[in-house]
Amino acid sequence: MVKLQQGDDLLQLSIYATGFILRKQQLMLVAMQNIQNELEEKEMKSWQNLIRVLTHEIMNSITPIASLSSTAYGLLKNNQECEAPESMNEIIGDVRDAVNTIEKRSKGLLDFIENYRKLTRIPKPDFRIVQVKDLFERVGNLMKDQLEHQAIDFTIQVDPESLEITADWALIEQVLINMCKNSVEAVQGIRNPKIALTAGTDGLGNPVIKVIDNGKGISEEVAEKIFIPFFTTKPQGSGIGLSLSRQIMRLHKGTLSVTSKPGVETTFVLRF
Repeated sequence: MVKLQQGDDLLQLSIYATGFILRKQQLMLVAMQNIQNELEEKEMKSWQNLIRVLTHEIMNSITPIASLSSTAYGLLKNNQECEAPESMNEIIGDVRDAVNTIEKRSKGLLDFIENYRKLTRIPKPDFRIVQVKDLFERVGNLMKDQLEHQAIDFTIQVDPESLEITADWALIEQVLINMCKNSVEAVQGIRNPKIALTAGTDGLGNPVIKVIDNGKGISEEVAEKIFIPFFTTKPQGSGIGLSLSRQIMRLHKGTLSVTSKPGVETTFVLRF
């Protein structure tokens, strides 16, 4: 197994070699196959299966706790004033606050788990012909306030301008929004922040979309983990956005990868 970076594309090569003799001449036959897509597919299916099991078990445990604590808090709240010694009222007040905390935390966990279930419930793409330029302009309009607030130089380039992809408009739009939001966070505190959406074709004529920024960048160690569910470097991050985006690209028979030179440039590549 050999990992190879070829431009913006990451290759995982499976290499086999065998020796043989032909007409008294010793020869070596070497076969190389790029299995990056197959590895990503297997990895995502493994994560989905794990998430299904975990969320099912956790939901079964948390749901009754949330329900019972909500009921208990309601009973205690409705009986705040009761004829009892002051010390007892204080104890009841402490119990009420504790039950209220349990209820809120249980609901928070249910919301947390629900986010991860999204990875296993992505709708089947509704494939249509999509004009890439129209897609970029819509994303730019949706991100306009954030871009202007941080004085970010936002540019769009499509070559050729008539470039089209066969995709689910809403799902790919969500991927681009996720990428742009990451870039907006990456360029915070950077002088002359820039984000660019570019589109073109590779050497085989396949459409390629890139989201480029000049932000802080991603270290090589982190770049290998950012597409793993649950992994995040953000204090308030869920570790869902990039995993979800890669899964959407898999449903489009495409790939999502990243290259980065910290402090110089980071590029997310959507290859269809």
